[in-house]
Amino acid sequence: MTTPLPHHDQRILIIVGDVYEDLELWYPKLRLLEAGATVVVAGPKQGATYLGKNGYPCQSDAALTDVSANDFDGLVVPGGFMPDKLRRDPGVLQLVRDFHQQKKLIAAICHGGWIPISAKVYHQVHVTGSAGIKDDLENAGALWHDEPVVIDRHFVSSRKPDDLPDFCRGILQVLASTSD
Repeated sequence: MTTPLPHHDQRILIIVGDVYEDLELWYPKLRLLEAGATVVVAGPKQGATYLGKNGYPCQSDAALTDVSANDFDGLVVPGGFMPDKLRRDPGVLQLVRDFHQQKKLIAAICHGGWIPISAKVYHQVHVTGSAGIKDDLENAGALWHDEPVVIDRHFVSSRKPDDLPDFCRGILQVLASTSD
């Protein structure tokens, strides 16, 4: 039996792009759907199919230019090589800043942390992420921890695919605390 979200009307945005980490997108998406959330996957183009690092396809429901933090309760940023390209898009960075300004969930796993780094929302935030971006996180002013999941206010972060169960529990915990 799964634990449903307190409010089944919660809407979550997941970012997708070429060479995303397959498990880091699909595991949270399916877990959030199972918990009763509505999940929208947005990429550079609506209806485009993006291939993960392991070749698993994901079709975007919306274009990143057409989504707003106002319409969602949280944001999930998978890793892979995708974040390195999308963090160069000013619109993506503003979207992340909008989620932060509204104190809504921002969850990043592995290399997904690159996007909040570039959006400049990690200053003095306790986080984790891939050991490969530890220096990037610390240079951005984040406080890095080598833990499966780190929760700091509306931020949830994890290191790698093996941490996905903890990552999703963290996401659900933050969503439950912000739905009151």
